[in-house]
Amino acid sequence: METAQIDLLADRAAAPPSRAVERLLDADSATALSRFADSPLLADGKISLIGLDAIVDRLGARWPMRRDQVYDHVERSVERHLGGVGYSLRVSERDYLIVQPNASRFAAQAYCLSFLRELLKFFLGEARECDLRVCEVTRLTQRGLEGAFVDPVAVEAGAASEAPATVAAGEVAATFAKEATWSPFVTTDGRAVRVSCALEPVIELKNYARIGYRLARRVLLVSTEEELPEAERQRLSRADIERIDMATIARGLGRLAAEGEGAVQPSLILPVSFITLSSLKSRALLASAFKEAQTHVRRGVICEIVDIEGVPPSVLLAAISMIRPFCLFVVGRVRDPSDAALRDLKGANLQGLSFECPADFTDDTQFMTWAKTALDRAKRVTRSVMIYRLASPRRAALAEALGATHASFKSR
Repeated sequence: METAQIDLLADRAAAPPSRAVERLLDADSATALSRFADSPLLADGKISLIGLDAIVDRLGARWPMRRDQVYDHVERSVERHLGGVGYSLRVSERDYLIVQPNASRFAAQAYCLSFLRELLKFFLGEARECDLRVCEVTRLTQRGLEGAFVDPVAVEAGAASEAPATVAAGEVAATFAKEATWSPFVTTDGRAVRVSCALEPVIELKNYARIGYRLARRVLLVSTEEELPEAERQRLSRADIERIDMATIARGLGRLAAEGEGAVQPSLILPVSFITLSSLKSRALLASAFKEAQTHVRRGVICEIVDIEGVPPSVLLAAISMIRPFCLFVVGRVRDPSDAALRDLKGANLQGLSFECPADFTDDTQFMTWAKTALDRAKRVTRSVMIYRLASPRRAALAEALGATHASFKSR
């Protein structure tokens, strides 16, 4: 995203929104919040109000019966996310106040937007933008609070523009200059693993020209050098998955530097798990890593989000919006281009899809039957479709005729 555009969005978020908010508080809530009345957290935009209006209104007559269940879910979720570095309080039947002293204005409000999206999806099955009622609290009195609704687009763009600043330049240099910072490591279940990464050329099929490399990674058990099966990799903890993502980027950049080809490559496709992208802390580190990766390529970095199966499109869209300013494109990778896997991705605003050719089919007829079905499904979601690890240039030509836009080849 251009600097001028970020500045414009930041100005939109900084300016008072047109819809003012006032809430009366009961005596207990007012007393509990009195300590924040003169706090600089108000001026810094770190006190927010999340409105459950859509949930209450849509449940209608069922609300009195579901109310305690909703409150219990909200409070457990907030406690899990904030831990000991934040404060929350239900201040009315429909509103929760969230205080985040260690976050910036944009980051604090972006968290509240993301959290509210999750709540709406959980209880209503969808998260409409018109139901995102998050307010920046600007004043606390003995009787109530005042504030204004935030602009979700401006807030999330502002949070994305702030992300690199949350990681010190020295920390980034030390982190990504040394692959050993990330790999090998011991997983939370006690297994020693390392990340192996290969630079796999990617071809733009229309002109049969190389657009750059993708980072094709494997997670190996140190004791046997056997690859960790996909099913087991998906069961790793969030911390393990984040570390694998960072190790992949570090290894890929190291390979580019060692081969001396980085300066002439148009682009680089970096795989990042959705779990990593959904973490504010990891997103900041990723943004800095992407900026470093951009120094190795001519056009820009492509973020390839993996493990997106089952992720609600609104949640995926929110995560994409946070990383998009640092990427040339954002694409999604699916393990199997089935109707079930692709059904909810159309609303996520992905700029491309990618998947691997599952096998070296015995003849072209088998390959074309599979490819036509897979590409027809993928084209309902996006125009750009990448098929990785094809068996030959002939298969690439057949895939291009059926609608694929990019491909890579299986290593010999």
